Amino acid sequence: MLSSPARALHAINADLHCHSTVSDGWLEPEAVVLRALANGVELLALTDHDEVGGIDAAARVAAVHGLHFVAGVEVSVSFAGETIHIVGLGIDHRDPTLVAGLEQLRAGRDARARRIAEALERIGIADALAGAHRFARNPALVSRAHFARHLVASGVMPDVRTVFDHYLVRGKPGYVEHAWAALEDAVAWIRAAGGIAVVAHPARYRLSAADLGRLFDRFIAAGGEAVEVVSGAHTEDEMRRFASLARQRGLLASRASDFHGEKESPVDLGRCNPLPADLEPVWSRLM
Repeated sequence: MLSSPARALHAINADLHCHSTVSDGWLEPEAVVLRALANGVELLALTDHDEVGGIDAAARVAAVHGLHFVAGVEVSVSFAGETIHIVGLGIDHRDPTLVAGLEQLRAGRDARARRIAEALERIGIADALAGAHRFARNPALVSRAHFARHLVASGVMPDVRTVFDHYLVRGKPGYVEHAWAALEDAVAWIRAAGGIAVVAHPARYRLSAADLGRLFDRFIAAGGEAVEVVSGAHTEDEMRRFASLARQRGLLASRASDFHGEKESPVDLGRCNPLPADLEPVWSRLM
């Protein structure tokens, strides 16, 4: 049975994965913090894709309102033909090793965006890159989500999820292969910055059981320490599955909405399910 202090720590409304306009979220970093506060979040991490440019602004607003804020990032990784996301929590977002690695990834994102636009042009969707840029507040980071929003606004598809399913996932006409960071490099950058590496929303990856096992073998060997058990992308069965994995692998457990915006995210900031009571929350190392 948990002690009273442990129960209190476990009960904290922590949301340790969300996005702002610095990557592919709909809200400015400051607005993300204010929405989290309005929803009762007590511990927040901003984790934009391959980018830390919103950390300072979010931290300032959090400090004014007394919200415990954690600097974070979500690093794109290539593994077994899939794009995997590794969240870094409690990072020094000015660390030169991390900053240099993220700069490399953003340069790759620019090249990928051009190739996605070319692929869409070949099937008759013109000016997709310009359209995606209209939805990207950070011109250095144009993602598939920005293309999807453009296609929704253009009336091609009714919503972002449908755009992904028809155009932007593997085997569809707007999908392009791209090499992101190696898993070991991503974990090393996070650790160099003093952070904790977390496998984000593991149920989303189209990996065989064997490849998923290899992912966690390599992640742990590289120094990774946690997994998102509770995620806005997970069903209750998936939460139970990755709770079991956390127990078996001795991993810390994270809780996260992966909030991008009210219209696109199934779970709002701070509205995730609680962690199973027997798991050690990753925020025991962040507070």
